[in-house]
Amino acid sequence: MPLKKKKTKIKKKTNGLAKIASFTTKKEKKELKLWEDRLNKESNKIRLNEEELRIREKEIRSKEDKQKIESERLTKKDEELVLVAKELREKEKQLKTREEEQNRKDIDLKVREDEQKNKELKEQRRKNRELKILKEEEDRQKEAEFIKIREWEEKFDREQKQKEQEEIRREQRLIQKEIEKRARFEEIDKNLKSSSSGLENFNIDKSKEN
Repeated sequence: MPLKKKKTKIKKKTNGLAKIASFTTKKEKKELKLWEDRLNKESNKIRLNEEELRIREKEIRSKEDKQKIESERLTKKDEELVLVAKELREKEKQLKTREEEQNRKDIDLKVREDEQKNKELKEQRRKNRELKILKEEEDRQKEAEFIKIREWEEKFDREQKQKEQEEIRREQRLIQKEIEKRARFEEIDKNLKSSSSGLENFNIDKSKEN
C-alpha cells in the first residue's frame, strides 16, 4: 500500500513540471511576437521616413530647378526692360515734341472756341428774350383761359345747386302731397269704420226690439 502512494506523488510532480515548461514556452512565444510586431512597426516607420525624405529631396530639386528657370527668366526680363526703357525714352522725346505742337494747336483752337462761344451766347440771349416774351404771352392766355374756366365752373355749380334745390323742393312737394293723400285716406277709412259701427249698433238694437 505505501509503494502505490509514492508512485502517484512522483507522477503529480512530473505533470507540474510539464505545465511549467509549456507555460514558459508560451510566454516566450508571446514576447517574441511582441518584439516582432515592434520591429515591424519600427521598420515601417523607417520606410515611411525614407520615403518622406525622398519626396522632400525631390521637391527641393524641383524648387531649385524652378528657381534656376525663374532666375534665367528674370535675367532675360531685365535685359528686355533695359531695351524697353531706351524705347520709352525715345518715345517720351517724340511725345514731348507732339505735346508742344498740340499745345499750340489747342491755344489756337481755344481762341476760336471762345469767339464761337461769345457768338453763341449773344444768340442764346436773343433767343431767351424772345422765349421770355412768348412765355409771358402764353401765361397771360393761360390765365385768361383759367379765369374763363373758373367762371364757367362757378356758373355750372350755381346751376347745379339750383337744380338740386328745385329737385329737393319738388320731392318735398311730392312727399307733402303723399302725406295729405294718406291723411285723406285715413280720414275716409275712419269715417267708414264709424258709419259701419253705427249701422251694426242700429241693427243690434232693432233685432232686440223684435
